Amino acid sequence: MDDIEIYEYRRLDLRDAVILDGFPSVGLVSTIAASYIVSSLDMELIGIMDSVYFPTVSVVRDGEPHHPVRFYAGDLEGPDGDWTRLVVFLSEFQPPSNLIKMICNSILDWAQDQRCSCLISPEGLVIEGEQPILPGVEGKDGEEAEEPDAKPIKADLPNNVDSLIYGLSSLPSGKERLARASVPIFPEGLISGIPGVLLNEGKKRDFEVMCLLAEARDRIPDARAAARILETMKGLIPYFNLDLIPLYAEADLLEAKLKGMQAISKPGGKKTGPNLPMYG
Repeated sequence: MDDIEIYEYRRLDLRDAVILDGFPSVGLVSTIAASYIVSSLDMELIGIMDSVYFPTVSVVRDGEPHHPVRFYAGDLEGPDGDWTRLVVFLSEFQPPSNLIKMICNSILDWAQDQRCSCLISPEGLVIEGEQPILPGVEGKDGEEAEEPDAKPIKADLPNNVDSLIYGLSSLPSGKERLARASVPIFPEGLISGIPGVLLNEGKKRDFEVMCLLAEARDRIPDARAAARILETMKGLIPYFNLDLIPLYAEADLLEAKLKGMQAISKPGGKKTGPNLPMYG
């Protein structure tokens, strides 16, 4: 892709690795989940994704500058020397809409070149009352609105919907994996943005992409929704068994820090000041 470049700081053997999409989503669910994984596993920074259209900022952590879109690798160790390699793409900033397809194609091109096994994309699902609101569709003044030509989701949602995770897959193999993990399939609706494009491209390329949807608060970073998705991933990724108690315990603090990070990244926002520490 002419407008998107991937730079590898270090080349690893990533055959059969699982990739996680950590670009911002509803409730920043994917970014929080990705950040927590990177921090918990002490993953190694192995490269960045760059574009002249990306935010002109540096993410400073522990006195070290980082690119706004970067990717990490780490291993999940199992018994008897078994292991699963995990790659996490992480960004705190929403990419421009005109670059979403190019970003997704660049990630999938790279994943297929590396012979990775699948990609998992977390997403927030906004729910008001008993009707899920389609993520990523905006009305006037930036407010969420249903797509006029899209059918509302008619699924019967249980009373404890706040703990329910839905799943989607680009391939039957992913759908079977979701079924084995007891993840119900998202019945009907619209998935927009990066998760939607990844699902469509995965189907076109015959590459397994799974999307995990958790109820999340709209426009408010929702660490609890991210934690619920990470709980679900334990049934999808071999040897994925992170301790999530710290994420639940520090949800309020993490949400406040991410809101501050987003404010700084906006045009006219504060460009200098103290570091905002966070997972990852």
